[in-house]
Amino acid sequence: MIKKIAIPTTNGKLSAHFGHCEKFAIYHVENNEIIKDDFLTPPPHEPGSHPAFLREYGCSTIIAGGMGSRAQNLFAQNNIKVFIGVPDIPLKDLVQNYLNEELKSGNNLCDH
Repeated sequence: MIKKIAIPTTNGKLSAHFGHCEKFAIYHVENNEIIKDDFLTPPPHEPGSHPAFLREYGCSTIIAGGMGSRAQNLFAQNNIKVFIGVPDIPLKDLVQNYLNEELKSGNNLCDH
């Protein structure tokens, strides 16, 4: 089964806040290996738009720098696991750390 992991990006790097990202990097994972990545432009940011967009694309996890509590709840309602406050390291390294069960949520970089 293929899992899809989303990471909000700005200028090709981790965005501090998912709602203001330019694109989502989507990593397709099979048998714990990255097999493909896509960059998708999200719909205009409105409450609930990004969780629904990522659910419809089949994402099961989002790895973000920061995210408000309402957004975290919306992702949970869409059965999307949330990691926030992750380090600003290369995107593929974030995914690999997640796959190795080494990724931990840290301080939320979002203040709302």
